[in-house]
Amino acid sequence: MIQAITETGFNIDIQTEDNRIDTSVKSTQIRHLIKFTNDLDKSVQYAYGATETIKDRYTSLNILYQSTSPNIWEGETKLFPSGYWKYEVYEVSWSGTVTVSLGYAPATEEDVLPVGPNVGVVQGLVTKGKMYLAEKDGTEQVQYTQREAAEERNYIYYGQ
Repeated sequence: MIQAITETGFNIDIQTEDNRIDTSVKSTQIRHLIKFTNDLDKSVQYAYGATETIKDRYTSLNILYQSTSPNIWEGETKLFPSGYWKYEVYEVSWSGTVTVSLGYAPATEEDVLPVGPNVGVVQGLVTKGKMYLAEKDGTEQVQYTQREAAEERNYIYYGQ
């Protein structure tokens, strides 16, 4: 499980080398796209690592916090609210120059870009897991209200 704090950057060490999909290219031709999904409101954010260091059996990724305009290409996210998030890590490979930017790297796991040696291709899911995002200063409040809806079902509404 990954543990992080809201409004701060964090490092992720993920076992990737044992789960490599595209073994036809060197490890230096691989980057990892991370999909974060909030357990409560189901919001989704994507990010490549701001830095990605490949070790013998795992990859170390650095994710940055950006409050105004997160940039997935630069590894910047604005994960909110605190609580549990799911993460999925996708392998993206290049046969030519690795360029993690708009038009050269997929923005989602389903993004298909025009074919080219300098364009990344999503190879598949490498790993997935849970992440706990703790509050930075303890002032964040999440309010749950249970309301009855039609068809005799109860729904939980999320609000701040």
